[in-house]
Amino acid sequence: MRNLFLFLFLSFFLSCKEAVFPKPKAYLSLEYPEKTYQKLKLKRPYTFDISKNTTIVDDKNNWLTIKYPKLKASIDITYRPVENNIKELLTEAEKLVFKHTAKAEQIIPKDFVNPKKRVFGSIYEITGNAASHIQFHVTDSTKNFIKGSLYFYAKPNYDSILPAVDYIKEDILRLIETLEWKE
Repeated sequence: MRNLFLFLFLSFFLSCKEAVFPKPKAYLSLEYPEKTYQKLKLKRPYTFDISKNTTIVDDKNNWLTIKYPKLKASIDITYRPVENNIKELLTEAEKLVFKHTAKAEQIIPKDFVNPKKRVFGSIYEITGNAASHIQFHVTDSTKNFIKGSLYFYAKPNYDSILPAVDYIKEDILRLIETLEWKE
């Protein structure tokens, strides 16, 4: 009995250490370049502001890719002329957005209307581990139609890339707000 008491007494004092608590979640300390913009310099039926921290890849059919090399991301821009097919173009754009419903937690649409510049469209923020986190389309509804998609060249992990999505979202909003059609 004495040995049992000694064992319990020693184990009580030897086991008393600081309480162990789970560590709080750590957040990445990400630094992004300050935003500066310039007009798109390529000859297109449209123009808009782009971030100076990007690389532009010219493509045929007035398409282009806006690359963010440090973020391993790009905005793919497709252009299509409107030829009495605006309904078809809008349906196709929305189908591409809703292809992400399997992996998306939520798809948040927001309409954009600027009658003075004849720019009408929608932007879709896609939350969750989808392949594309922002998609948008804009049109003048009579001659021009643009579709854009944000992609990251990494396995989609929404929590990890959310700060980068927010950073690029500002550039996409600037693109839409400064969009002008050329005659």
